Amino acid sequence: MALNRNYIFLFLFSLVMTASGLASMPPVDRDEPRFVQASKQMVESGDYVDIRFQETSRYQKPIGIYWLQSAAVALSGQGAEAPIWVYRTVSALGIALAVLAIAWTGTNLFGANAGLAAGLVMAAIFATAFEGRDAKTDAMLLACCVAAQGALAQIYLASRRKEAVAGHLWWIFWIAQGAAILIKGPIAPLLSALTIAVLFAFERDGRWLSKLRVGRGLLLVLVIALPWLAAITWKSHGAFLQQAVGKDMLGKVASGAESHGLPPGFYMLTYSLFMWPFGLIAVGAGLQALNRMRDDVRLRFCLAWYIPFWLVFELIPTKLPHYVLPAYPGMALLIGWLLTLQPQDANAPLRRWQQWLWWSTAFGLVVVSLGLAAVCIGAPIYLTHTFSWWSIPAAAAALGAGYFAFSRQLQVPLPRIGATAACAGIAYALLFGVIAPSLKPIWLSPAIRDTVRANKPCDTTVLASARYQEPSLVFLVGTKTVLTDVGGVAEHLLADPACSLGLVPIGDEQKLNGMLSAQGKSANRLAEVDGLNYSSGDKLSLGLYRIVQ
Repeated sequence: MALNRNYIFLFLFSLVMTASGLASMPPVDRDEPRFVQASKQMVESGDYVDIRFQETSRYQKPIGIYWLQSAAVALSGQGAEAPIWVYRTVSALGIALAVLAIAWTGTNLFGANAGLAAGLVMAAIFATAFEGRDAKTDAMLLACCVAAQGALAQIYLASRRKEAVAGHLWWIFWIAQGAAILIKGPIAPLLSALTIAVLFAFERDGRWLSKLRVGRGLLLVLVIALPWLAAITWKSHGAFLQQAVGKDMLGKVASGAESHGLPPGFYMLTYSLFMWPFGLIAVGAGLQALNRMRDDVRLRFCLAWYIPFWLVFELIPTKLPHYVLPAYPGMALLIGWLLTLQPQDANAPLRRWQQWLWWSTAFGLVVVSLGLAAVCIGAPIYLTHTFSWWSIPAAAAALGAGYFAFSRQLQVPLPRIGATAACAGIAYALLFGVIAPSLKPIWLSPAIRDTVRANKPCDTTVLASARYQEPSLVFLVGTKTVLTDVGGVAEHLLADPACSLGLVPIGDEQKLNGMLSAQGKSANRLAEVDGLNYSSGDKLSLGLYRIVQ
């Protein structure tokens, strides 16, 4: 009964951790609006096989997340006009499921308190706090990865102990793999393959893999993933495989794609932020696990979960912070494991290089805690020239989380882990739910949407936008929104002078009128929208125009 209470508590705790900001945060350019707009178009068109952003195919990722977001829209009853929070509930649920899965894994490997600690850590780190509020693939992918790895860990452990393997575990492993492939391709299979490869290299014994029932498992994966893959391959005439595998996946492996090429070491440098506030505690646990892994197969598995996956992505040229998110649960489990030791064993002295790594991570914890507090206070002042009273409790919570997470003892008691998680949750709630939405100058797309609604002459009005071409504008203003240049705006206005609207930088107003004058027309500026395009760093002053009638 106590164990069930732990699971219920962690599930609800995770949902509470990600609830604030789901509705108040506007769509975050550029990836999130591309996902939600493609899902929105599925609802509008009724085509649940093809993936499109406006008229352009979107074949970078498989169909899974679009199906889940479309299902959320259907359940909301709001149809294609569903707001952004409806799409984000899928990610919030994904993080909650991942938290449950890591608690289940930790409980079965190390005991109930270890599972509870691992769940608290996964619910409260910055990476999951952000991804749980971002309507993309990574939160639900994390849930699949943790479910698959958790089942794999229990199969491995039972085999090593020469115990019977529960019959449901191989089902969980392969179903999670199939679902993960439909969500983000080969990431979960890669994680499990690397874990297995490292364990085999260390032990030179792969007999336990027979418990995975590989033949039946691969057949199950094909049943899950193949029907849609076949359908989209036929419908796209092979373009999906060419774009998803040939350009997106292999392009990222071969070179830095989408301007995200970075050298090795990026994930080490960003670790303190995305594992905040538990990065230091996790490093301490990981170092103790390294010193004991020869004697404990459970530790061997957790390290084989984290280290090879992290190293592979350090070597791949294309880097984004969320790429290594599936590795973090391995570290969360080690935090739980350390709770099971006697204090004198858990806090055994570290080697010199380990002490250096620990102190480096401690420095990172201090920098990130102070940095988040400074952002909470400074961002409203810098961007809106006003002071937000919400900044004070937000900064205090961030500093409180950093204080509780900074412990000279490697073993951190469960109540202190809970206090750290609670402080982090308060900081996230205020940062993402109150402070960030109040930074009006960076939210250009919502301002443009409101301006268009206030000035549109017809119910069928379509906007054409020059210079500002963020995908969030399409999601908020409408699928038919035209992203073009000044010449395209002029053509759009002339094609439907009674109803169409154009958005052009005010500095290009004379150019726009020059193009219109050739047809004996001129444009009237109805409104002005000023702000900062945070995706490009450009300050913009945009005018909303309509042809003078």
